[in-house]
Amino acid sequence: MNVLQNIQQIYFIGIGGIGMSALARFANLKGLTVHGYDKTQTKLTDVLLSEGMKITFKDDVTAIKKEAFDVSETLVIYTPAIPKSNNVFNWFKTNGFNLLKRAQFLGEITKDTTCLAVAGTHGKTTTSAILGHLMVACDMPVTAFLGGIAENYNSNFISKGTAITVVEADEFDRSFLTLSPDIACITSMDADHLDIYGNATAIENSFKEFANLVKDKKNLLHKSGLPLDGQTVAIEEPAAFEAQNVRIEQGGYVFDLKTPTITLKHLKFYTPGHHNLHNAVTALGMAILAGSPTDCLPSALASFKGVERRFSYKIRTEHLVLIDDYAHHPTELNALHQAVSEMYPDDKKVIVFQPHLFSRTRDFADGFAESLAQFDEVLVLAIYPAREESIEGVHSDWLVKLINEKRNTALKLAKIVSKQHISEALKNSKCRIKLLVGAGDIGAEVASVTKVLNNK
Repeated sequence: MNVLQNIQQIYFIGIGGIGMSALARFANLKGLTVHGYDKTQTKLTDVLLSEGMKITFKDDVTAIKKEAFDVSETLVIYTPAIPKSNNVFNWFKTNGFNLLKRAQFLGEITKDTTCLAVAGTHGKTTTSAILGHLMVACDMPVTAFLGGIAENYNSNFISKGTAITVVEADEFDRSFLTLSPDIACITSMDADHLDIYGNATAIENSFKEFANLVKDKKNLLHKSGLPLDGQTVAIEEPAAFEAQNVRIEQGGYVFDLKTPTITLKHLKFYTPGHHNLHNAVTALGMAILAGSPTDCLPSALASFKGVERRFSYKIRTEHLVLIDDYAHHPTELNALHQAVSEMYPDDKKVIVFQPHLFSRTRDFADGFAESLAQFDEVLVLAIYPAREESIEGVHSDWLVKLINEKRNTALKLAKIVSKQHISEALKNSKCRIKLLVGAGDIGAEVASVTKVLNNK
């Protein structure tokens, strides 16, 4: 970890991001002084503050105690989501500080470890969280950097040793190419981030480039059917790592895991959805490749509690089920629909969906319309812009029109809903299964919606 040689403090620009905050926790644990900036104060930044980190929420260089930062002893980490006009970023850059992108820093601190890297346009966070939990439960010396809050640990950072690291290999901005993976997986290669890549071929080529970073292809797992070398993963179809005899018992999956060397019988996994079961099989395969003792894996998997905002139950009663989920791509919405339909085949389902990014909504509009039209009722929030400016003609009214064109006769007309009216709209819906879905700030509405529906 030469990158930290002589470093006494780190400044994180965008510290409130889920990936950045995990790195901040790592630095804090190392005994470094951690400072940071984020534009929004959240529950997560409140936790970081409570852990002793120093955070400002003003993009103003006067908020920086400049005398506290020595160029030779300070490292600055930033997220590519930070706009180039950011004043804090530009002050550090202008004054000669060493600046690294988040992915570069992650690559540096993991390259002298056995690095287990989880890649894919979908499933990274859940697969990484399962893998990190399996390694901890099997007493392996692991540090895990997660893109979500693992409910077993109430954290996006797990620290149980330093010999092994579990990381999410993020394809955004081609960040995953900065890693040095010893064992890796690719869960999917669907088109996404077309604002960065331009087309599906470019993103596929980037995943192939990432796959080539794994020297021994026996240590590369990937979803069956992808045009890659390595070992395949599948559910109920021939693969190197295969879930067999899958059935549902007591609200969870029970299955047998076939691997190239052994078969583990009667495994239990309680996170709904075939996509999540696929993530679990992938994580089990990576744990086995990393040398985890197999006798502890069944109990470890059964004790996995899930990840916040990944099919997270907020209410589960005889008359009402409220689920919070991060899905923000048509493929993820299809997976969510499969999961909720499998668990609740006879119940009507209403979804509140917040589109994420104008470019993604534009690029996958037909896919979003088809995915959302599968639900019985659809309520659409305004598009969450994140890092983007608006695009002419791309708005939620346009998406609602497309959904209604795709709908079957049983579906109620999709319509727009505002944030302040989500609770009322869900309360008035006759659907037993209610879903809050999206990658923007819809997650901030979950607590108030839960409270209102619980008081019904």
